[in-house]
Amino acid sequence: MFYRIINSLEETIISLLLAAMTLLVFVEVVLRFGFGTGVMWAQEATLHLSAWMVLFGASYGIKVGSHIGVDALVKIMPSRARRIISGIAVLACIAYCGLFAKGAWVYLAKMHMIAIELEDMPIPKWIAHSILLIGMILMAIRLLTLFWQIVTGKTDGFALADEAKESMHLAEETQAALGGGESK
Repeated sequence: MFYRIINSLEETIISLLLAAMTLLVFVEVVLRFGFGTGVMWAQEATLHLSAWMVLFGASYGIKVGSHIGVDALVKIMPSRARRIISGIAVLACIAYCGLFAKGAWVYLAKMHMIAIELEDMPIPKWIAHSILLIGMILMAIRLLTLFWQIVTGKTDGFALADEAKESMHLAEETQAALGGGESK
């Protein structure tokens, strides 16, 4: 239940951030080049929207297996060895998230204490930058879930994007399309 709520919330937020960022950039371009004016805060807002989208997307990327990695050596190992190595790698990633989250917490606490706002918008900097902590917590949740799947034997490692396999698949599709087009 909790995991489904996070999935749904994450996908919705990523979609809304992308839509808002695209719309804001479009409006800014039209205003700037069409009317010789612009919105003063648009660049800062776009920067923060993209940061939020990247950190939400990093967590989502763990879920869907869109991150890339070098796993040639791990793939040739027996399943048990893959699980052990992957478990160690996931624990290292969780430790990194923990260190980053601790640093984010200290940074956000200081920003809250000194009450600095963004340069072009009346938004407290600690709120705008809170994605640092939120993103690390979401990634840690995804990594803990992956670690549990490794421990219970449901998977033997990260689901990584296989660019070579995808490229070969695209090449085969292109070849089939070209071959099919010649016979007509």
